[in-house]
Amino acid sequence: MEEASTRRASAKTRDVLITWPHYDIEHKQLGGALAAAGLEPRLAPKDGARSPAEVRRLAAGAAGAIVSTDPFDAQVLAALPSLRVIARVGVGIDSIDIEAATAHGVAVTITPGANESTVAEHTVAMMLGVQRRLAEHDAGVRRGEWNRTGPHTPWSLGGATVGLIGYGRTGRLVADRLRGFGVRILVVDPVATDDPTVTMVTLEELLAGADVVSLHCPLTPSTRGLIGAEQLALMRPDAIVVNTARGGVVDEPALIEALERGRLRGAALDVFKDEPPRDQRLLELRNVLLSPHVAGLSEQSVGEMVRRATASVIEVLSGRRPAHVANPEVFGRFDLEAASVPAAGGGEDD
Repeated sequence: MEEASTRRASAKTRDVLITWPHYDIEHKQLGGALAAAGLEPRLAPKDGARSPAEVRRLAAGAAGAIVSTDPFDAQVLAALPSLRVIARVGVGIDSIDIEAATAHGVAVTITPGANESTVAEHTVAMMLGVQRRLAEHDAGVRRGEWNRTGPHTPWSLGGATVGLIGYGRTGRLVADRLRGFGVRILVVDPVATDDPTVTMVTLEELLAGADVVSLHCPLTPSTRGLIGAEQLALMRPDAIVVNTARGGVVDEPALIEALERGRLRGAALDVFKDEPPRDQRLLELRNVLLSPHVAGLSEQSVGEMVRRATASVIEVLSGRRPAHVANPEVFGRFDLEAASVPAAGGGEDD
C-alpha cells in the first residue's frame, strides 16, 4: 500500500499524454473537454514504431494517456507513478500489460462498439481487392500495360467458401456483409455455436476447405502464431489469407514463404509483426494487398473512439468509473477517487 499512497500523492498532475495522431485540442469534446476538466494535453502522435523507453520518456509525470498502440509493458508502468488511466483508442490491448497496469493501480479503458462495422467493411474490401487483383492491375495500368486475361485474369468472391477464424461481433458483421455474395461460411470459434447460418468446424477443416481465410480473433498467448507453416500447408494453393486482426496471430515469415513459393494465391494484410512492416520480401510481393492498420478507421469511427477515450480519462481522473474498463478489478484494489484531479470549474462534463 506504500506504493499506492505514493501514486495517489503524485497523481495530482494535470498532464494527459496523447499519442493518437491528429488529436484536435480545440474540439469541444476532445481538447476542450480536457481543459474544462482542468487537464493539460501533451501531444506526442505515434506515426511509426515506438519503443518502451520512448513511452517512458513521453509519459513521465502524466496522470492519463490517450493512446494508439504504444507499448506499455511492466517496466514502463513501474516507471510512471503518476499514471492513473490509459485510454486505448480502439479495443486491442495486446500492447498493454494488463496485469502490471492493475498491480500499479492504472485503469485501462477501451472503446468497444465504435469501429467493428468499419473493420468488417475493410475486411470485405480486402477480400475483393485480392480476388479482383486490384493492386496488381492498378500498378500494371500505371506502367502502361493492359493485362486483362490469361495469367492476369481476376478471380471471384461470389460463390466462394469463406472461413472466419473468430466469430465475435466483428466476425459476425463480416458474415452479414458476405451473405450477399452467396458464399458458404465456415467458422471456428471456441465459444460461438448459436448461428445456424454458418457451419461450425475445426480449424483444420476450415483451412482445408476455405477459398478465403479471414482472421478475427484477439492476440493472446493461445492465438499468437495460430497460423504458422503447419496450418498454411493445409490450405489450398488457390486460397487467400486476410488478416485485419493482429499481426502476431500469423507467422509472417511462414506466410511470406508460402506466397513466394506459390503455395497460396495471395494475401491481404492490414496488420503486421512490425508496424510499419520492414520485411522487404513482403513489400515486394505482387499478390499481397497491404494497408497501414486502418481497418477500424473511418472519419466516423475515429471521431467516436477518440471522444470516448477522452471521456474515459476525464471520468477516471474525476474519481468516477467509465463504462468500458479492461481491468475493472483495479477499482477495488485502489482508491482512484483519491487520485482525482480537481476540475478547473465552469466546464461542461461531456
